[in-house]
Amino acid sequence: MRKVRDYDAELRALNDKARALKAKKVQQLGELVTSTGADALDPDTLAGALLAATESANADEREAWRVKGAAFFQGRGRKASRRAGGNTQGGHETGAGETPR
Repeated sequence: MRKVRDYDAELRALNDKARALKAKKVQQLGELVTSTGADALDPDTLAGALLAATESANADEREAWRVKGAAFFQGRGRKASRRAGGNTQGGHETGAGETPR
């Protein structure tokens, strides 16, 4: 004889998993906002920038954003420039006793 399936328990388990995934997504979005420095923006500005990005139909602009985002995640973003001493001018780093140009 077959075992009777408990559809209610399966549905509860799926709902719990969906809730956990949604919570993880929200947490990751918050971490993304913080790690990019966008948490320094006021909420209205951040919301406006995100709305402009989602409404943009310009494929070149979206591709440029994608490339910049991919570079950020590969460690060439804001944190990488800070780790390198913040030298973003492309010149050599100043040593002891040297004055910046």
